[in-house]
Amino acid sequence: MKKVLLIVDDEEIVRKALSSQFDQEEIEVLTANDGQEGLKIALERHPNLILLDLVMPIMDGMTMLNKLRQNEWGKKAEIIILTNLSNAEKVAGAVELGTYEYLVKVNWNVSDVVNKIKDKLDL
Repeated sequence: MKKVLLIVDDEEIVRKALSSQFDQEEIEVLTANDGQEGLKIALERHPNLILLDLVMPIMDGMTMLNKLRQNEWGKKAEIIILTNLSNAEKVAGAVELGTYEYLVKVNWNVSDVVNKIKDKLDL
């Protein structure tokens, strides 16, 4: 059975770069460009893993994460934060809400992020 990955990031280049890495994998990739769209997709499709940016228009990632955790399924949703924000308070808040990993974009290249995702999805 295919694993489902949801990438929630307002940067199209990030969504495309990561999505293209999974074309040959047993992973279905869903994308959203803001937290509001991401939350809707997450609650409808229940992805195996959500890759979530924090700084986005309409609804930011922390708001989406908070709303997701209020949902029965969302309480247990697996999430990796991938953002440019390295603010210690935001990191602590994300960890408190049960994220798997907090990655700062400038410190990671695409293949490293892909490997983290594969590890989490047991691929």
